[in-house]
Amino acid sequence: MRVLIIEDNRDLASNMFDFLEAKGHVVDAAGDGITGMHLALVNQYDAIVLDLTLPGMDGITLCRKLREEGGKDTPILMITARDSLDDKIAGLEAGADDYLVKPAELREIELRLRVLLRRSGEHTQKQKTMAVEDLSLDPSTCSVRRGDKAIELPPIPYKILETLMTRSPQVVNREDIEHTVWGEGRPDSDSLRAHVHLLRDLIDKPFPRKLLRTMRGFGYQLVSPDDPH
Repeated sequence: MRVLIIEDNRDLASNMFDFLEAKGHVVDAAGDGITGMHLALVNQYDAIVLDLTLPGMDGITLCRKLREEGGKDTPILMITARDSLDDKIAGLEAGADDYLVKPAELREIELRLRVLLRRSGEHTQKQKTMAVEDLSLDPSTCSVRRGDKAIELPPIPYKILETLMTRSPQVVNREDIEHTVWGEGRPDSDSLRAHVHLLRDLIDKPFPRKLLRTMRGFGYQLVSPDDPH
């Protein structure tokens, strides 16, 4: 795996660099947003570790520019000391694929990167298109549509949607979703909420009929508004 670390804390960047390199990965590093942006645009990486607070260009701006102007879909793990739900949502809406709060164990950073790489590249063996009302997901192409509109989902919201659609109209509890998406590398308590918030913004917010329900104390459900479940 070829990884780009964009982090201005030299000690943390050095520790991540040495750890990932010792695990057999090829690693580049940048200590500011402008250098990081340049490296991310001119090179091909399997994943990017991105700090939120950077000199030159902050992580939110960098992430958004990579997605919207640079056309890069490289998986991005945002890592920062800011741990509020609003901060996580802002990072995910800017284009980050996952979010990890400092201080983070080096082993967890590598695990999250492996999960992102696997999610972004995997194609399930199931061929049957799934649908709930006018929302459809084709596992053979990893494509999502709502009516006649194509919807681009990052790897983790895509996996959450696939899990909910597979078990619709059942309620899927948080633990099941977290295990399906992250395996044993469980996220902190707000990460799933942040990804579900982004998923809802993409598949429900622009449309009059809402399909994604939060069942407080239980989990989440994808179902027609007319369904009594």
